[in-house]
Amino acid sequence: MAQTTKARLRPLAKTFLESIRQFLTPEVWKQGHQAHNKKNRKCRWEIQPLVMVLVLMTWSCGESQAERFEAAKAFCVACRSKQKRPGGTVPGFQKALARLPIGVLRAIAAGVRGRIAAWLSLEVDGFIPLGCDGSRLRCPRTAELEKHLSGANQQGSPPSIWLTAVVHLRLGVPWCWQWGKGTASERQHLQRMLPLLPAAALLVADAGYIGFELAKELMSKQVSFLIRQCSLVTLDTESQKPLEEFRDGVVLFWTKEARKKGEPPLRVRLLCVRRRKKGETKSQDVWLMTNVMDGRRLSVERAGQYYRWRWENEGFFRTYKRTLNKMKLESRTVKLVHREAEGSMLALQLLLAQGALAMPKRVGKPKPQASPRKILLEIRTEIRSAQAGRRRECFAKRLQRAQREQRQRRTPKERRIWPSRMPHVPPKPPEILKLPAELEAILEAAEQTSP
Repeated sequence: MAQTTKARLRPLAKTFLESIRQFLTPEVWKQGHQAHNKKNRKCRWEIQPLVMVLVLMTWSCGESQAERFEAAKAFCVACRSKQKRPGGTVPGFQKALARLPIGVLRAIAAGVRGRIAAWLSLEVDGFIPLGCDGSRLRCPRTAELEKHLSGANQQGSPPSIWLTAVVHLRLGVPWCWQWGKGTASERQHLQRMLPLLPAAALLVADAGYIGFELAKELMSKQVSFLIRQCSLVTLDTESQKPLEEFRDGVVLFWTKEARKKGEPPLRVRLLCVRRRKKGETKSQDVWLMTNVMDGRRLSVERAGQYYRWRWENEGFFRTYKRTLNKMKLESRTVKLVHREAEGSMLALQLLLAQGALAMPKRVGKPKPQASPRKILLEIRTEIRSAQAGRRRECFAKRLQRAQREQRQRRTPKERRIWPSRMPHVPPKPPEILKLPAELEAILEAAEQTSP
């Protein structure tokens, strides 16, 4: 009842600027100012216009960085007509951006995250489903970037950075993210982001996040997870069943390294979601590990639905790389690459949050999902017409029509061959073994000694 009242009393954003201010509130800007190092000398660019131009350049349409800068600066000046004007050149903007502490952008992103939790309904059946995945972004081949940003494992690959993002699986809005070199570990990135997850989070991930140490840390911090397993994982069970009959059961996750260190095993739940696609004779079994032991709270069918929603995480990276054209970053120094990456993620977070907030609620029907491309087109229209002073239809009502395609496909999408990408091979099921007698004795001794 409280969420319904809040949604009913929320006024519609009549303009694009009002829509942005729903998330970039004065409190959020205050957090950015508090994270700023006051020892830096004063410059013409203040924090608010500097960050706004950085975000607007990500949204703007232009063949060069200079064209996008002029469009973003013109919109910023039109919205702040009674305040101090920012600088007028791209080199001056880049120098001011390089002096801006990266913590300022992260503090503003944290403030936006708080506004997302306040405005949007995140829970689904008692969980906040969040997906985690990573992707690599290429950078220019400058001497500085080749020296400090290691490329991929292939010889002769360009400098790159690695992005690991946690995304809400129903709204598609990024919750938090981490950056690293092109060879960074996405598991370590996830471990750093664990303090940022909400209390009711259900972390959904693919087989790239398997590991005893990660599962142990997730359980120690009481974070619910649902991670796909593969043949690299060996699990022990007290009553072994054939893989063809297994569907739901309690298993022990205990690696050899953990046994040597004297660490106790992890008692988890293994689920098998059996699914057969049209035209295929064999079923594509998906094996999922979770620490939610109550089958009534998380059934096998519900777990399968959560994992199918994980495709929203893949769509997020497509939006970032293709819709915002961030397949390759443009900055040519390490400082500017970091700030361009943080600013572009903040811009995408604001874009998707505005779309999720504007989607209408329909009684008896599922809430439609926003189309990132259509929202971006509406924002670009507002940026171009900022100086013209035209009166347009309510911005939130236009966003309500920016919905994804709802038609049901009769044929599957065409699979395209990518020259630099290996064809996807579904993971094989994990190895499930009967717990040996000697390990049973060690386990009983450990349970007796534990408090």
